[in-house]
Amino acid sequence: MDRFATAARALHTAAPHALVDTVRAVCADQYGATEVDLWMADYAMTMLQPVTVPPYTAQPVPIRNSDPGRALGSQQPFVCKARYPNPPRAHLSRPAKPLAKTPEAGPAVTAHLPVSVRGDRLGVLSVTLPEGDDSPQALAELAQLADVLAHELVVADRDTDLYLQARRATRLTLAAEMQWQLLPGRSCTRPEYTLGAQLEPAYAIYGDNFDWATTADTLTLTVTNGMGDGIKAALLTNLAVNALRNARRAGLTLADQAALADQALYAEHQGAQHVAALLFEFDLATGAFEVIDAGSPKIWRLRKGVVEPIELEPQLPLGMFEDTPYIPQHHRVEPGDRLLIVSDGVYASTSEDGELFSARPLTRVLSETRLLPATQVPHAVLDALAAHRVPGADSDDAMILCLDWHGRSADGENTHTT
Repeated sequence: MDRFATAARALHTAAPHALVDTVRAVCADQYGATEVDLWMADYAMTMLQPVTVPPYTAQPVPIRNSDPGRALGSQQPFVCKARYPNPPRAHLSRPAKPLAKTPEAGPAVTAHLPVSVRGDRLGVLSVTLPEGDDSPQALAELAQLADVLAHELVVADRDTDLYLQARRATRLTLAAEMQWQLLPGRSCTRPEYTLGAQLEPAYAIYGDNFDWATTADTLTLTVTNGMGDGIKAALLTNLAVNALRNARRAGLTLADQAALADQALYAEHQGAQHVAALLFEFDLATGAFEVIDAGSPKIWRLRKGVVEPIELEPQLPLGMFEDTPYIPQHHRVEPGDRLLIVSDGVYASTSEDGELFSARPLTRVLSETRLLPATQVPHAVLDALAAHRVPGADSDDAMILCLDWHGRSADGENTHTT
């Protein structure tokens, strides 16, 4: 059995809490690694948190302006030459095998490898190798091993809290805990599209949320904003998202998904509580999509350098009245289009002189970030929003979702190239 297969098998059979110990041991044994670290992207996507044993004494590194952050942002391995680092730290308990002995001095290579699943950026695996052990074949195998680790981390989250805890730069509020557990991920890549999204304040979000699901032929996308604050808003959004999922998984149309969620919310609250929502269903082959505007989230489109809002026929928020009928509208995206969907906490924010963020700043930041990948656009918008808002003013939840449409050619292949 070759060394990559041996390493991958070790990860497949490792206990959920022991994945980092296992990847350290197999990298040392099979590739001669002298140091291995796993960094998890925090909820705000600003820091890379080291996976350590509590009480988490190791220091995080910023995503911006750091070597591991460069790998996370580009989603490509980043290899840098360096002298040997300090001897391997002892913050990971019970490694299966010791790492290779570190020479006193000498050149070394550190490979920072993105740890991602279908475009969802989980973190970075950093592996330091002695000079001579950093062949292109070894680096390619380690990049594949980081992919295997990513899949194992997703499975492990069902059985251990270790990696979820490692992502936290500070404690989540209970409402935020509920909202983050609802999400399908923060990014997703398929040949036909790329999605990137973010919730803020990441550690204290309460009402805003997003959801998506894909089949061979369709992408269903929903953005929701439960009214109110704290736990009440989180509970309301939880009910709406799960009602929409229940209807979607039953094979109902987009209009019926909205109607079922509307009925579920009205049955529980008799109109006293409601949820603003945008519901989409995209045809992956043609780019045609149905959309239902049931509340406050809004859409902007960047097409051939021109930014403009997509005006929709507003309909009632989910749960406001009993048996509300919902009628989809029909639009189409073209290859190269970018859609930006934002909640009212983004577009309705005002500056000191009363200017709405949606008036000019949002258009400007969309134009300025047109060359960034969809996964990086939400943070660019959040940076612009922070500069626009009145300093120190209370702010609403902010939900930002960016969709880049690549399209599919007539033979079924995507038209996107990178």
